[in-house]
Amino acid sequence: MNDSLKTLIIVGFLLLILWNLGSGLYYMLVDKGQTKRTVNALTKRIALSVALILLVLLANYLGWIEFHGVGRNPGQ
Repeated sequence: MNDSLKTLIIVGFLLLILWNLGSGLYYMLVDKGQTKRTVNALTKRIALSVALILLVLLANYLGWIEFHGVGRNPGQ
């Protein structure tokens, strides 16, 4: 799997997460608690976030990506 495809998949997930977050805000302002659209949008956002985390962990386990340790000192 090439790097641009990996980046595209992750960015796609992040855009979907932001879209659902925005949908939740919109429904919260428009519906004023009368429907469950806000809850549904935020539930989808949580599910997408969990799926993205699991996908990243799976990709690391399979060797498709490697964690690079931001903030770690190389000598330690």
